[in-house]
Amino acid sequence: MSEGHVKTSIADGIATISFFHPKSNSLPAAILADLARQIEQAGAAPEVRVIVLRSEGERAFCAGASFDELVAIDSEADGLAFFNGFALVINAIRQVPCFVLGRVQAKAVGGGVGLAAAVDVCYAHESAAVKLSELAIGIGPFVVGPAVERKVGAAAFGLLSTDPATWRSAEWALHAGLYAGMFVSMEELDAAVDAHARQLSTYSADAMHELKRTLWRGTEDWNTLLPERAAVSGRLVLSAFTRKAIADFKRKTAARSE
Repeated sequence: MSEGHVKTSIADGIATISFFHPKSNSLPAAILADLARQIEQAGAAPEVRVIVLRSEGERAFCAGASFDELVAIDSEADGLAFFNGFALVINAIRQVPCFVLGRVQAKAVGGGVGLAAAVDVCYAHESAAVKLSELAIGIGPFVVGPAVERKVGAAAFGLLSTDPATWRSAEWALHAGLYAGMFVSMEELDAAVDAHARQLSTYSADAMHELKRTLWRGTEDWNTLLPERAAVSGRLVLSAFTRKAIADFKRKTAARSE
C-alpha cells in the first residue's frame, strides 16, 4: 500500500471511504482487498447508517485494474486471485446492510465503471465519462459485468462491452441509469452526495436493510458467480494477445509522459 491507500472516516452516521493510487486511482490487489475490508467493517459498525464511496483527486475517479499487476500475473491461480478482488468489493457493497452512495468526480474505466455500478446510488460530475476497455486487451468485463448490466440493462452493457475504445459521456451514463444525478461543478456534486447521505442517516437502519435486500433481489448467486467470472479473466489475461496489448499500452503511456 506504499503507493496507495484506503481511508475511512465516520461522522454523524455517515462512513466516508476514499481510495487513492498515484496512477489515476487504479486498483492493485492490495487496494481492492482493503476496500472490501473497510466497506464490510463500516457496514458492521452500529453507528453507521450510510456509506459514501469516493476516490481522491480530481483527474480520474478510477482507471480500473492495475496494469503493473496484470503484467505480473503468471498463472491462472494468480489471475483468479487478482480479479477476485473486484468480486470481493462488489459483494461487500451488495451485502452490507446500509446503502452505499457513490461520488464519481471524473472518468471511470473498467473496474471503475464496476464500482460506480455496484453502489446503490451514484452521483457524478459532468466530466465523468465511462469506458469498459477490457475487450481491447483480450479480456472482458466479466466480474463487473453483472453489476453494470443490472444498472444500465443488457443493451447498454453490450454496447459498452463491445466498443471498448469509445468514451461514453456522463450524460449518456445518466440516461442509461448508471448515474442518478450529474452536476456541472464539484461543489454541486458534493452537496448532492452530502444531502442524500444526511437524509439516509436519519432513517431506520432495520428498514433500510430490508429495503436494500429487496432492491438487490436476484443477486443471491453473486458469491459464486463473480469468482467464476474472475477465473475466466484470470485465464484470458495469460494469453499472448493480452500480454502484447498491455505492453503496447504501457509503452505508449511512457512515451506520452516523456
